[in-house]
Amino acid sequence: MSDQLEHTFPAAILCATLALFLTGCQPTVYLMPTPEAVRSGEVNPFAETPEEERSNRVLVVYATNRLPLGLRSDRTYTTLYDDSLRLGVASLRIGGEESVWEDLYYVSTTGEREQEIPLVLDQAAEIAYVDADTDPDRLPPAAQEMFRRLNDFLAASPDKNLTVYVHGANNNFYRSTAQAAQYRHFTGRHSAVLAFSWPSAESLLRYAVDVTNARASVPVFARLLELLALHTDARYINILAYSAGAQVVSPGLAELARAYQDEDLVQVRRWLRLGEVYFAAPDVDFRAFVEHLASYIDLVQNVTLSVNVNDTVLALAASHHGVSRAGRPNADELSAEEAQWLIAEMQRPTFDVVKVTPEVIPQLSGGAHDFWYANPWVSTDVLIQMLFHARPPARGLVTLDVGADEDVQIWGFPPDYPQRAVDAVRQLRKASSPE
Repeated sequence: MSDQLEHTFPAAILCATLALFLTGCQPTVYLMPTPEAVRSGEVNPFAETPEEERSNRVLVVYATNRLPLGLRSDRTYTTLYDDSLRLGVASLRIGGEESVWEDLYYVSTTGEREQEIPLVLDQAAEIAYVDADTDPDRLPPAAQEMFRRLNDFLAASPDKNLTVYVHGANNNFYRSTAQAAQYRHFTGRHSAVLAFSWPSAESLLRYAVDVTNARASVPVFARLLELLALHTDARYINILAYSAGAQVVSPGLAELARAYQDEDLVQVRRWLRLGEVYFAAPDVDFRAFVEHLASYIDLVQNVTLSVNVNDTVLALAASHHGVSRAGRPNADELSAEEAQWLIAEMQRPTFDVVKVTPEVIPQLSGGAHDFWYANPWVSTDVLIQMLFHARPPARGLVTLDVGADEDVQIWGFPPDYPQRAVDAVRQLRKASSPE
């Protein structure tokens, strides 16, 4: 027994040390502020939350190309890149072990909270492994089981769309799934959410590693979208890309478009079922973003670009890359032809630019970067768009005066946005209800 302990104990310490080094240690994710339309009391997404979902546990499906550690039933995922996909279900808890639904319901429907409410990752259960050489039409049994569970998840959800959340830089696996979980929570648990957790190095000091890993993750993400199109019953596959997640999503959609460029566009669009693609403060080269957009714009239902021209995080990213970011764009970087094309696209219902302005939106700092979830007005708009596939005027947004160029159409938040958002939800619910 002593010999066994002598050999086992150092090995356990080594594994624990390796896990800490490769998985990082990041700040706790706290429950995002209650979206404005919900805190008003006039819109309640939790009124019809299924009984089995009325707890402080939230499940999200995940796909990751991070190398794992530990048992498949309780995985830890590292910062190291792999070209294979691992899929599973993450169980997260909002608040403490003793928290009950009634308490969570109260803090999720009011604007004021006595204290921050943490999100905790209780378990990541890996179900399937799909390597780069796997025939997508002939998945191994475990992968077939994974997609069966995802389809059961969709069948039990009032919202039949699947939302794929792609995190930004400086994120570990926990933070990526926690952000996805709180988004799902504020849909009233009505939406199925999948977190794509690419291998961020989880440190601002290693941003260059994140850029490299994001670039390498592009084909993996494109392959994931193909698998979801082929093996799920989702009505639409929506994508919410935050910050450097755009470095995965934007070229990933372009790569997907190139793969099917010789196919019938109508058939490919019908098969892929790509719905809303929302770029929240995207940290991707602006000119590259426009180039990518041109290649895939006709394959998706709508693309939204949210912009804060004073975003301090994107200012730092622009300094690193030497060019502006799509979430803080410099139009002078475009050629005349590119600029004309982009302006023309802004007139179509398939591409919207939403400007986030602290002069109008309460509680928004001038240099805000995390506004999609941290600001109640913006999070309301994101939720309305994703749940209802509604265009800006139907969501309560208005066109902004951008000066002399009347052809440039940019959307923004009016001072009376809270009431407009409530009215919009009522109208959209009425329009979507069966006669």
